[in-house]
Amino acid sequence: MRQILFGVAVMVLISGCGTKKSSLLLERNARGPLDEALLVAHRFEWHLEPVVQTQTKGGVEVTVNHASREFLDNFFHNKKLFGDYAGRNPYYLENLVFYVTITNRSEQKSFVDPGSFVLVDDRGNQYSTIGADYVTALSEARAPLATATRGIIQEARPGYFGVGLPLGKFVSAQPQGQFALIKQSSLQLGYYYPGVVHDGIVSFWNPSTNATKVRLVITLKTKFGADDFAKEWLEFPFEFILTKSPS
Repeated sequence: MRQILFGVAVMVLISGCGTKKSSLLLERNARGPLDEALLVAHRFEWHLEPVVQTQTKGGVEVTVNHASREFLDNFFHNKKLFGDYAGRNPYYLENLVFYVTITNRSEQKSFVDPGSFVLVDDRGNQYSTIGADYVTALSEARAPLATATRGIIQEARPGYFGVGLPLGKFVSAQPQGQFALIKQSSLQLGYYYPGVVHDGIVSFWNPSTNATKVRLVITLKTKFGADDFAKEWLEFPFEFILTKSPS
């Protein structure tokens, strides 16, 4: 009986009836006009110019590098950086990704929160950074069978369905490696003390298909008083020209 139920479940999933999008993917992808809502987060690659920019303010140096698909493929395959987790680029064509380096050359600690970074396009849309949960949700939406089956298999005992199922292969469908790569490579929230150099990835949903320019705004807090409240904000705006990659 269990074999029959398992077979029916798999057939339902294959037919697409078991597919369900994460609520994260049902959110609006940008703060902007409603008539632009369906034009953002499309699946194609943008080219940004200039590729690399650097600004220095208050003794803090920020370098932003647009991370192209080629850049990301090479980056995530680097075993010296990611060891056994090195492998496929975990981001998708719906994502616009930047590699950011922050160097604190000042005599004050700075507080950096990548969640406060924003991307603004010339169509009136503002985008917040997206974390591992959103990218993982997108990954699972692309593989509904593996995702939905995982819950059944992970709870099953060997022989539960009366057959010798390759449990390890089913469980390995969970995107743990992808999740690990995103967590290990992401720019981290926290205090950056004098002399600290920190680098990492920040990502957004793709801008509107009609956009021609974007501005990445990086902010950080500095000059903390005895009450540990920041007395100064530093803002680093980076302007880019957008062009679509040839299909």
